[in-house]
Order: sequence, then C-alpha cells, then structure tokens
Amino acid sequence: ALVSAVRAGASPRALADMLFAAATDHRYLDGGHTLDFVNKALEALDLAGWDRAEAVLGSLPAQLAGAERMEEANAWRNPVDLVGLLERAFDELAQALAAGAARRGAWDGRAALVAAILDGEAAAILDALLDALREGASEVELASAVSLAAATRIARFPTSNEFGDWDTALHTFTFANAVEQGLRRSPSVELLRGVLDAAVSVHLDRFLNVPATRLPSLDPHADSAALLEELPRLLDRQQQVDEAGQLVASFLGVGGDPAMLLAALGSALVRENRNFHTIQCVEAAVRQHDLLAGTADAALPLLAAVRYLAAHATTTRSQRQTFEIARRLHRGEKLHGDEPR
Repeated sequence: ALVSAVRAGASPRALADMLFAAATDHRYLDGGHTLDFVNKALEALDLAGWDRAEAVLGSLPAQLAGAERMEEANAWRNPVDLVGLLERAFDELAQALAAGAARRGAWDGRAALVAAILDGEAAAILDALLDALREGASEVELASAVSLAAATRIARFPTSNEFGDWDTALHTFTFANAVEQGLRRSPSVELLRGVLDAAVSVHLDRFLNVPATRLPSLDPHADSAALLEELPRLLDRQQQVDEAGQLVASFLGVGGDPAMLLAALGSALVRENRNFHTIQCVEAAVRQHDLLAGTADAALPLLAAVRYLAAHATTTRSQRQTFEIARRLHRGEKLHGDEPR
C-alpha cells in the first residue's frame, strides 16, 4: 500500500500522515525505535530528495509489521493498565483540541505540565495533557513539554543506576523528540497519540530518578574557553558524568557560545566508537536545544547529552582508523608503502 501510494503521486505530507498513523496505531512500538526510524526516513528524504521515496520508505513496512507492541508488555498492563488509560484518553483528543482552538497562542503552562509529567501518576498525567489542550496548547507545545520531561530524566539520571538503564531513559527521549518533529511536519490527532505514549513512558522511567541527581549550579567565575578545552580531557576518563554536566552548565551559565559547545560535543562524539544510541541522543539534544533557544530550558537537553556521552566514554576509539583507511582508499592512496629492506 505504501509503495502504491508513492507511485500514485501521494504528497510528502500524505505519506508522512500514513506512516505516522501506522507507527502510533499500537503503543510505543519497539521501545520507540519504529517511530524514530519513520521520522528519520522522512528527514532523509528532505535532504536527498523525495524522488527517492519508494526506495527509502519501502524499508519501513517490515519494521512496522514486526515491531513489539507495548500492549503485550507487562509493565504497560500491571499494576496499572496504562494501555486502557491511554485508549480512553485518545477518545478525548479531538474534543480537547476543538475546545482549545480559540485559545491557541496564549498557553503558558509548560513548566507546570513538565512537573506533572515527571511527578504525577499516570491517570493524572493524561488528564493534565488533555487539560493543556483544552486551555489552548497546540500539538507541538504539548509534545515539546513531554520532550523536555524526557530530557530531564537523563539530565537527572543517577550513576548508581544499572548502566543499561541509560538506554531506557534514552529511548523515551528520542521517541518524544521524534513525535515532536513529526507534529512540526504534519500535525494530526493520530500522531498526537504518540505524545501521550511518550508521557506514559516518562512516567514508567520515574524510578530511574530515585534519587534524582541534582541539576548542577553554574560557577559564576568560570572561564568559558578553559571549560571547552577541558571537555575532551574530561571525556578521556571513564564515568565523568556529573563533572561533564557541571562543565556544560557552567559554560552556558557564564554566557559561553552555544555553537562552540555544540562543535565540541560533535568532536567528542565522533572520536569515540559511537553507536546508534549515542548518535541518537546527541542529535535529539541538539534539535531540542535549538527549539528551546532563548528560554531558561535551552541548556537542559545539552546537559542530558553530555552526561549520556560521558557515561559511555571512553571507548577504544578504533573507528577513526577505519574511517581513515576508507578515506585513503577513496583517494586512491596506498595503504602500505614498500616494506623496508
């Protein structure tokens, strides 16, 4: 059906709506990966050209069909039937949007909504989301609040947790970000279901913030240039999670240039043996930082990203050699000189 739609000349928005609806017909498919892949496929086409839609989008149906559905996961059914709560909330989405239509542009309840998502029980969280829509929050504003809450889970993730739980919090964050980007592209009631799924996942991750690490306070006497120089040295040592977070908070707090920090984070990322999750985290954090620019919350996604990166550094950094070999081969250079006699 998807390939037929492409061949029939369906618009990019129509194709996006079709895919986002399929990715949110079931709850939190494959731990959020499925919808994130859909969003990345659409973003790739924006860059490479929509004439490649058949080949790119044709890679998605197999994952959509075979993805694990959280309807089948015990944590989403017991001790509270979260799926049942979500389905009842979905029935109210259209009405809530209509009720708030006349108040669009005046909603200023993000901070309170983020707090409710982080601290509330599941039913109360869903009520708060619906109430926000009725009070005039747009689909994107609602999604943005959930993305910020998900980033907070990583920013306040204590190092006493199991190491693998970093990825539990990460999956929620990257899923929330993907839903938000999708709504910025093509808002719909169907995709809005993903905002509620993401909020419930933030709720399920609440035990990963017990106890929650304090957000770092800035050093008013810090030298931003010296901090940037210190970041790669800090990431030469393992588990400098809180120290890296403090560095980023201080850098931004004293007015350091965010563009320079992003460049430093990118450099730190590419020198490691980065995996899919690390790239996901940094990319989503940079996107969220850009969207929150000019607000008091803009630093938090970058704080989350550097803490995640520090938790996964240092690696053997062998990928650089692989890329260097590929670069030399591409240029037609010899990999080995003549053996000395």
